[in-house]
Amino acid sequence: MSEPAPGRRPSVLRAIARLYPYAKPAVPRLLLGATAALLGAVVALIIPQVLRGLLESPIESGDLTALWPAFAAVLALGVMEAIMIALRRWLVLGPGLHIEARMRNALYDKLQRLPVAFHDRWPSGQLLSRAVSDLNLIRRWISFGTVLLVVNVLTVLIGFVFLLRISWVLGVLFLVCSIPLWIYGFVFENKYSLVARRSQDQAGDLATTVEESVHGIRVLKAFGRGAHALRGFARQAEQLRGTEIEKAKAIAGIWLWLLLVPDVTFALSLLGGVWLTAAGQLDVPGLAAFFATAAVLRWPVESIGFLLSMTFDARTATDRFFEVMDEHDAITDPEHPVTIADPRGRLEFDAVHFRYQDSPANVPDLVDGVDLVVEPGETMALVGLTGSGKSTLTALTTRLYDVTGGAVRIDGVDIRDLTLAELRTHIAMAFEDATLFSASVRDNVLLGRPDASETDLAEALDIAQAQFVYDLPDGLDTRVGEEGLSLSGGQRQRLALARAVAARPRILVLDDPLSALDVATEELVEAALRRVLASTTALIVAHRPSTVMLADRVALLEDGRVTAVGRHSDLLATSEHYRFVISSLEDEQDRQEVPA
Repeated sequence: MSEPAPGRRPSVLRAIARLYPYAKPAVPRLLLGATAALLGAVVALIIPQVLRGLLESPIESGDLTALWPAFAAVLALGVMEAIMIALRRWLVLGPGLHIEARMRNALYDKLQRLPVAFHDRWPSGQLLSRAVSDLNLIRRWISFGTVLLVVNVLTVLIGFVFLLRISWVLGVLFLVCSIPLWIYGFVFENKYSLVARRSQDQAGDLATTVEESVHGIRVLKAFGRGAHALRGFARQAEQLRGTEIEKAKAIAGIWLWLLLVPDVTFALSLLGGVWLTAAGQLDVPGLAAFFATAAVLRWPVESIGFLLSMTFDARTATDRFFEVMDEHDAITDPEHPVTIADPRGRLEFDAVHFRYQDSPANVPDLVDGVDLVVEPGETMALVGLTGSGKSTLTALTTRLYDVTGGAVRIDGVDIRDLTLAELRTHIAMAFEDATLFSASVRDNVLLGRPDASETDLAEALDIAQAQFVYDLPDGLDTRVGEEGLSLSGGQRQRLALARAVAARPRILVLDDPLSALDVATEELVEAALRRVLASTTALIVAHRPSTVMLADRVALLEDGRVTAVGRHSDLLATSEHYRFVISSLEDEQDRQEVPA
């Protein structure tokens, strides 16, 4: 992910203000927490004034009995300050967690609704870092950073009033000496914000690398490329380390000013205070109260550094969060949806075109004017060489991608006029790359139809020849591993096929779902599928000649176009390219069946 141009970024306040809709329910408690914190700070500032009175009256008069009320007042103020701090933490902690949960749920919902084209572009690690580390950072800033920053700034301003009341000369001196801190704060923002953004993006890239390595661990081990992967990871980690060091240097720079300026200010104030006392313009109790008040202000002043860095980190995290939330979702429900009351399952491709948005103008469409009709109850096989557009065409049926020209229709209705929920009840898909979730076998198979009966579940498993699930440790309740990698490729494909069958759609789209099956199992699955396909419209991407045999008709694709449609035997007799494709499929199948 590239850094945004600095000139195009909104101000910190404007960027962070976008969090308000998520934080709105928590604002009352956050304000109460800030009020409690401010009261605690004011109490801490009052203590030096009590000490001044203690020095001026009981100690000077020698009446020690008068000390007890002052001691009690200081003790009560100290206890009150502790109570206010505890109250502040209790008030802000819960709301921050609720804000984080709302934002994470909104982000996950957005990711589910965004089209596949978005997920093709975005690395999963970048999305994961936004959903976890960025939102965690925003939560900590809302709960503590924003409250402490506002309270500490107000505390410093109130403290200056106390200092000016004690001695306007020393107060002005203290105020003038603090000006460099505010100037450097603005310089720090410009320097730190860009580095913080780069750091968070690099952390997302590193998360992507870890995820890819974990998912591809079998490949890395099989090819002995673990050391190569480690070197690549180390390079990325080194880049992130360099960026973090740059961040640390920026923070160290502001800490230098935050520590140096107060010390210089204290030294100058001490020199000026002694001179004023010697000149009779300030008494000793006043001088002691001034420095006691200045000591109380030291922490709020010094905290501004890390609170600013936390604020800029939160601003960057907010920008990254809204980069996803602001993504345009082009595949949405229509404003006035149409309903197919009695679906028959007629599937029609009418002059369909498709190309990716970022494709160069001189690159031809992946699907280039396809006209094809699959009648209700008919099984149509898609055949073609690699890259001819078969899988792309099937993805258009459920609006995983939207056509860029023409229309896909079900029973004469443009699928863009249907809600996504209704469309995906009419059509079910099984992919060549069978993805399962880390859930039970039952949940995976019934993903598209959770309310299916046990009979429907058993029938779907029987059709897919997936009876092996009954031999798993917990049967249908056995949890499969992440992405189903605890199962073999053939087992995963059979469960994915059972999932599509269990949904009981009017139209079944199968993108080479039998490629990982052995010949004997494939024959059993095909025999069982014929029962399903007898009453279901089906569009099947065929990479094996045996799969073609399931079809009533075959459509031949060349370079994104349908160049021939007909029965298998007719195409063999009339189409030279079809004979070449079938011959290629037979050769590939023969190679797969030869034992190693």
